[in-house]
Amino acid sequence: MSDATAEPKGKSPRGTVFAALEIDTRLLGMIGAFAVICLLFNVWTDGRFLTPRNIFNLTIQTVSVAIMATGMVFVIVTRHIDLSVGALLATCSAVMAMTQTQFLPNLFGLGLGHPLTPWLTIIVGLITGAVIGAFHGYLVGFLAIPAFIVTLGGLLVWRNVAWFLTNGQTIGPLDTTFQKLGGINGTLGETGSWILGILCVLAALYGLWSARRAKIRHGFPAKPVWAEAVMAAIVAGSILSFVGILNAYQIPSRRLAKMFEAQGEVMPEGFTTGYGVPLSVLILIAVAIIMTIVATKTRLGRYIFATGGNPDAAELSGIDTRMLTVKVFAIVGILCAISAVVASARLTFHSNDIGTLDELRVIAAAVIGGTALAGGVGTIYGAILGALIMQSLQSGMAMVGVDAPYQNIVVGIVLVLAVLVDGIYRKRAGAD
Repeated sequence: MSDATAEPKGKSPRGTVFAALEIDTRLLGMIGAFAVICLLFNVWTDGRFLTPRNIFNLTIQTVSVAIMATGMVFVIVTRHIDLSVGALLATCSAVMAMTQTQFLPNLFGLGLGHPLTPWLTIIVGLITGAVIGAFHGYLVGFLAIPAFIVTLGGLLVWRNVAWFLTNGQTIGPLDTTFQKLGGINGTLGETGSWILGILCVLAALYGLWSARRAKIRHGFPAKPVWAEAVMAAIVAGSILSFVGILNAYQIPSRRLAKMFEAQGEVMPEGFTTGYGVPLSVLILIAVAIIMTIVATKTRLGRYIFATGGNPDAAELSGIDTRMLTVKVFAIVGILCAISAVVASARLTFHSNDIGTLDELRVIAAAVIGGTALAGGVGTIYGAILGALIMQSLQSGMAMVGVDAPYQNIVVGIVLVLAVLVDGIYRKRAGAD
C-alpha cells in the first residue's frame, strides 16, 4: 500500500534543514539583510533603533509605500512601469482633502465630524484613483503608448493637478475619524491587538494545515511533521512578538489624560497602556491578503503572470492583453488612493509635497522584493518586505544624522545592487 506522504527518491526535501522547511532562499536572504540593517543601526544609534517607539514609527511610515508596491508588482510583472504613483497619490489626497473640507460642506452640509464624511471622502478618492489608473492603462494598452512615457507624463500632470485643486495651500486639519486611518491617531489598543494577533496566528496555522492536506490529497510530497511544527512556531512567534513590541510603546500620560477628558472621564492614577497595532497596518494586511489571493488564486492573476512571462503567447491563447493592462493600472490607481488615505491621515492634513519621490521608493521596493524587470516574476510579500527594508535604511540614516542627499545616494546604490544580485540569483537558479 502506498503512502501519500512518502517522498519519491531523489526528490526528498529532507536533505538539509532549509530544504525540509522549504524556505525560499531569496526570501531568507532578504530577511537576513533586513536583520543585519536593523542590528547595525541599533548599534550605531546606541540601542535607539530597535525600541518599541521607533519600530512603531517605522511600521506606520512603511505602510503607504508598501501598499503601492503591491500594485507595482503587477505592473512590472506585465513588463510595464508606473512613474506616476507618487503624483497620483498627491492628486487623490488633494481630492479627498477638498471633498471633506469644501465640497461636502458646501454642497450637502456634511462638515468635518459628520459620520458620513470620512467614508464618502474615501469613496471619492478610490473612484478618482481607479479612473486615472484606468485612463493610463487605456493609453498603454489600446493606444500602444509606452508605459514609461504615459506615466512620466502622468507624474508631471497629476502633481500639478493636485497643486491646482488646492491652490498650492495646505488643507487641514482633516476629519478626526479619517485621521485614525493614518497610524498614531488610530490604534487597536493592547487588548484589541492581542485579539488580532491570536486570530492571525490561528489563520496562519489553518493555512499551513490546509496546504499540507492539499499536498497529501493530490499526491505531492509533504514536509516532515517536525518541519511543519517549526514553521508554525516561527510564524506564531513572529506575529505575537510584533504585537508585543507595538503594545510595549506606551501612550504618554498627557495624551492619555486628554483621551479620558474627551470621553468625560478622569484618568485613574498610575494608569498606563500601549498604542498597539495601528489601523493603517490593518489596511496593509487586508491589501496584502487581497492582492495575494488575486495573484495566486484568480484568473486575473494567472493572466497577469502569463502575460508577463510571454505576451505573444498570452495573446495567442486568447487573453485580452489590452484590457488586462487597463485593469492592472486601475488596480494601481485604487492602491494609490488607499495610500493617499493613509499618508494624509498620518499627517492630519494634505500638503503639496505629499508623495514626492514615492514613485522611486515604490519601484525600488518591488525590485528589491524580487520582482523581475523582465516580467513574469514577482511576489506581494516580497514587495512589502522590500518597502520595509527601504524605510529601515532611510529611518536609520536619519537617526544617525545622514543628510537627505546622502540617503538618496545610498538608496540608489542599494537598488542597483539588488537588481545585480537578483540577476545573478536567477542565472544560477536557471543553471541548476
